[in-house]
Amino acid sequence: MPQSQPVIWRALNIFMNIARALPHEKAVSLGSVLGGLVPLFTKKKFGEAVQRCADVLHIERNEAYQIVRRSYKHFGRDAAEFARLPMMADKLDSLVTLYGADHLDKALAHGRGVILATAHIGNWEYAAAYLAHKGYKVRSLGTDQRDSRITELIKELRSAGGSTPLGKADDLRAVIASLKAGDLLAVPIDQDAKQHGVAVPFLGRMASTPQGPAKLAARLGCAVLAGICVRQPDGISFKIELTPQFEEAGGMPFGKDIAASLTKLNDYFSDAIRKYPDQWMWMYPRWESVERGLFS
Repeated sequence: MPQSQPVIWRALNIFMNIARALPHEKAVSLGSVLGGLVPLFTKKKFGEAVQRCADVLHIERNEAYQIVRRSYKHFGRDAAEFARLPMMADKLDSLVTLYGADHLDKALAHGRGVILATAHIGNWEYAAAYLAHKGYKVRSLGTDQRDSRITELIKELRSAGGSTPLGKADDLRAVIASLKAGDLLAVPIDQDAKQHGVAVPFLGRMASTPQGPAKLAARLGCAVLAGICVRQPDGISFKIELTPQFEEAGGMPFGKDIAASLTKLNDYFSDAIRKYPDQWMWMYPRWESVERGLFS
C-alpha cells in the first residue's frame, strides 16, 4: 500500500493528539489558527484559490482573498472536529440542529434507499455522524488518499462517528447493495470527475460532475436529496439543511435526463456556496478537467 506522505502523516498524528487532549472549543480554535497559517507555506496554491474565487464569484481580488483566508481557517476547525469525532459522536445533539428530517423520512419510506448528495461545504462529517446517531443507516463514499494510512484513518474516524465507509465511488456492488437495503448513501458531487463525469454548470462554469447519483436513481428508483451542514456564527454549532426529493421538469423521475438532473444538484450547491463562500473548499481545482480541454 502506498505511504507517500510521511511528513504529513507525522504532522497529522501530532495534531490529532493535541486536538484530542484539549477541551472541544479550544481544539477547534487551535484548528482555526493552524488553518490560517497554511497559506504561508502554500503560497502558490493559496494564490490560485484566491484567483479562482474572484473569477467565479465575480468579485475583487481583495474580497476573494478574505473569503479564502476564512475558508482555510474554517477547514482547520473542520480538521480538529474530525479528529475529535470519536469523542463527540454521542454529543452532537448539543452542537447540531437538523432541518428537513421529514423530507428524508418520506424518501426512505419507499424502501429503495436514498442518495444524499453532499459537498465540501461546512462540516459534512458532522452531518453523517449526526444522522447516524439519530438512527439512520448512513453509508459514506470516499476517495483514496495518496498515503494509504490517511485513507484508513478517514475510514476509522467515519466508523467511529457511526457511518459505514464504502470506499471509492466505483465500488458499485457495495453501493447498489446498500441502496437496495434501504440505506442512506452520502455522495459528494463537488469534485472533478474528470473524463468519467458530465460537463454541466457549477457556479456558472462548466465542470465535470459525477454521474453516479443520476445513474443510480434512474436504475434503482431511489430518491435523491441534497444537504449541507453549515457552521453557525458562534463558530462551534452547525445547521443541517436537507432538501425535498429532487425531480426533473414536469415531475419526471430524477436521472432520466442525466445532464438536467446533475445541473439541478449543482445549482443547489452553487447557491449554498454563494451564501456561505468562506465554508467551501476553494483550494480544490473544481473546473480543472474542463479548463484542460477534456470536454469540448
